[in-house]
Amino acid sequence: MTQLEHELQSVKVELVGMWSLVESQLKKTRTSMVLFDRDLAREVSMKEKRVNAFELKIDRDCENIFALYCPVAVDLRFLLAVLKINTNLERIGDIADGISKYIIEALENFDEDLFAKTEVIKMFDDAISMLADTRIAFEKDDTTLARSIFQRDEVLDDINYAAIDRISNAIAEDLTVMHDALYVLSIIRKLERVGDQTKNIAEEIIFFVEAKVLKHHQEIQRK
Repeated sequence: MTQLEHELQSVKVELVGMWSLVESQLKKTRTSMVLFDRDLAREVSMKEKRVNAFELKIDRDCENIFALYCPVAVDLRFLLAVLKINTNLERIGDIADGISKYIIEALENFDEDLFAKTEVIKMFDDAISMLADTRIAFEKDDTTLARSIFQRDEVLDDINYAAIDRISNAIAEDLTVMHDALYVLSIIRKLERVGDQTKNIAEEIIFFVEAKVLKHHQEIQRK
């Protein structure tokens, strides 16, 4: 393994580490919402600094590789993909932090019927699953799995589009849920953005992997 290959592998390991942390943040946020666990929500908020530190470290490492090795072709595409994925992961971390703050601010547990009517828990589960699968797609160079994210994101979009009517109907049936309904609507909006960020990540995986496969195919033809 060349020194450049070693540096690229180290960056990949760092990015997967950040990915796992962001997944954990999202899972804990879901749990804190369902159980109304403010202490867990506070933990998510505190760990946001670790997500930010990961992002800065990965950015610096990529910059150093650019400066020292002037990578080209597939190595350049890999680093460009890493930088964009890094940014998207940091934004998902911000979203988890934002949702956790709603839970910290809330005066009491959210109305469980509202969860069912809006499908917000399903939306959370789907978003977490999508994020985990993009990590697997990245680790295994699996563009088929990456492409599956696009259709799955449409499910999140559908829940988001239906949210206003569902929230309005819930408030019409019971005015006492209005406060909770506004929080739930805000959470749904943020989860829709998680879907968008995850879809961006899937696009970067395809960009890098398919360029690498094409390069390898060309090398075989030359032989």
